[in-house]
Amino acid sequence: MNWKVRIKNPVFWLQIIVGAFATALAYAGLTAADMTTWAGVWEIIRGTVSNPYCLFLIASNIWSALNDPTTSGLTDSDRAKTYESPLQK
Repeated sequence: MNWKVRIKNPVFWLQIIVGAFATALAYAGLTAADMTTWAGVWEIIRGTVSNPYCLFLIASNIWSALNDPTTSGLTDSDRAKTYESPLQK
């Protein structure tokens, strides 16, 4: 897997962060509008980290962000492994 390129890609990180935060909000039965204080946000994060089910869902989100369904296993194509930066179209 071409970790160097993935780590540089802001879309990868946004996918991980939004997936994790959406999981936490959904499990707590909240919406983004319910998060009106930083203390509330940190309370949700603490609750999520201490909950094995939420951690499993977040791990599933990370797997989805890492997995390339066009290749076998958890790997990039030979072409993608040669990239120095994310492919621009």
